[in-house]
Amino acid sequence: MPIKIPDTLPARATLEAEGVVLMRETDATRQDIRPLRIGLLNLMPDKPKTETQFARLLGATPLQVELSLVQLATHISRNTSADHLAAFYRTWDEVAHERFDGFIITGASVETLPFEGVGYWDELRRILDWTQEHVHSCLTICWGAQAALRHFHGVGKHVLAEKRSGVYAHTLVAPSSPYLRGLADEIDVPVSRWSEVRPEDLPAGAGLKVLLESEEAGLCLIEDPARRSLHMFNHLEYDATTLAEEYVRDRAKDPMTPVPAHYFPSGDSGRAPRNRWRSHAHLLFANWINEIYQTTPFDPRAIGRGR
Repeated sequence: MPIKIPDTLPARATLEAEGVVLMRETDATRQDIRPLRIGLLNLMPDKPKTETQFARLLGATPLQVELSLVQLATHISRNTSADHLAAFYRTWDEVAHERFDGFIITGASVETLPFEGVGYWDELRRILDWTQEHVHSCLTICWGAQAALRHFHGVGKHVLAEKRSGVYAHTLVAPSSPYLRGLADEIDVPVSRWSEVRPEDLPAGAGLKVLLESEEAGLCLIEDPARRSLHMFNHLEYDATTLAEEYVRDRAKDPMTPVPAHYFPSGDSGRAPRNRWRSHAHLLFANWINEIYQTTPFDPRAIGRGR
């Protein structure tokens, strides 16, 4: 089944060109099907690009998905036009009364700041608490994952001496997990962050399960069953050229910026990188959507009750 996104969302043209099956809003209203409602709290600076990346993965699953774009009420984006935000986004205050089968919280460019030093930290903490009563399954990404672990478990983060950027080999730690179904024993995952959570930081007895990790890059994916959450520290949603674009941007600020590891062919930044993680990304998101479909209440009003 297709994904339902606004008819005029810029991501639509890109996704249609890639062959992603999309549904017009007018057609969706005529179908007697309850779509899975997925919210995307987009904290990334380039919101249109991030919308496209996640819509691409959600739209490849076999179930009908309705994507709702959400922004913070206490933070004004400086990198996305006000017209785009007004046309396609609602603030969390505007959706707080609703319930979602799934909810994605992205990363943000605030990794080197203390959590309490982030201007919207209090609002994000309220949103994380809200997910426990209004969301069936939550997927947090990069800094969003670090923030969730900090809020729910008091887990700190470690700022790195230099940015960890590249495509690193990761090992399946829990191959029997339904979220990893069909993945190879070792997969390549894009990494792009200035900080990390370490295995020794995870509190014993909290029920946290490490699903993916790398000898070079550290923890990648953690399941928090008690909160129906997955915490992904890296970026399977990235396009083939995203790390290259970040490298060019970072090098303009610091000419000594290292080339992303294991990314460009033969380490040559003049050669076009190849996407070696696309299939892993689609499979992980398909597994997440399938788990939501298998376990979410048919009546959305029952989501979050009894948790």
